[in-house]
Amino acid sequence: MTDIISVEQANTLSGLFNARVQRTPGSVAYRYYDCYSEQWREYTWKQMSLSVLRWQTALYNESFAPGDRVATMLRNCPEYVMFEQAALALGLVIVPFYTEDRADNVAYMLSDAGVKLLLVEKTENWQSLSDACCQVDGLRRIVVMGASREDHQRQVDHDFVVSLDNWLPKQENVVRQVSSSPHSLATIIYTSGTTGKPKGVMLSHHNILTNAYNSLQAVPVRPDDLLLSFLPLSHTFERTVGYYIPMMCGATIAYARSI
Repeated sequence: MTDIISVEQANTLSGLFNARVQRTPGSVAYRYYDCYSEQWREYTWKQMSLSVLRWQTALYNESFAPGDRVATMLRNCPEYVMFEQAALALGLVIVPFYTEDRADNVAYMLSDAGVKLLLVEKTENWQSLSDACCQVDGLRRIVVMGASREDHQRQVDHDFVVSLDNWLPKQENVVRQVSSSPHSLATIIYTSGTTGKPKGVMLSHHNILTNAYNSLQAVPVRPDDLLLSFLPLSHTFERTVGYYIPMMCGATIAYARSI
């Protein structure tokens, strides 16, 4: 419990990430299963910070302004953290969606939040959404994470849809971070919409940091603990317990291959 980053030391969620990288750069941050090599692989905090810079450069090249909204529709993986931390460092607001949500629900939330970029996992995910979502006002970019260049050319028929390989720069650049207030908006998390249209819950950096810090006072997590992340990161519970708390105390996250 000696390596916890306090709310004041972190200040913001991107500040929490930067503080963790500075404290334990060589420690293992994330473990994930690589389906191509059929092996478990790892990222250290330093390696994550370099990857975050690449994503940050790509988002910076989109010319977004602080406060603009960007959305994710991914299963739990290191890229989720890379995208979110890159966006938060630029003062952007994260809007997470469930991977199996209905197209009309996603279209409504994209429009309601004013989302300008959506990151999806596979080409098939975008194809199931495209009819409902491609006409959403303000949506400028769709990034498909699992699409190869050939897959992108063969299956994607909208000029604002790009594969992650084409969107990410070959190497990271140092991009100036936005100095956000701890009370500025960090994320909008939508309710399930079971009794009507989904409603966006607005959470600040301070909301999330204080929740994570106080949770650690009730349930201690050690730097040498390994936590399994399997509940959706689109839900605030998993974001707190399986993302921010381990970052706050320096523990390692392993992403489940499936339930």
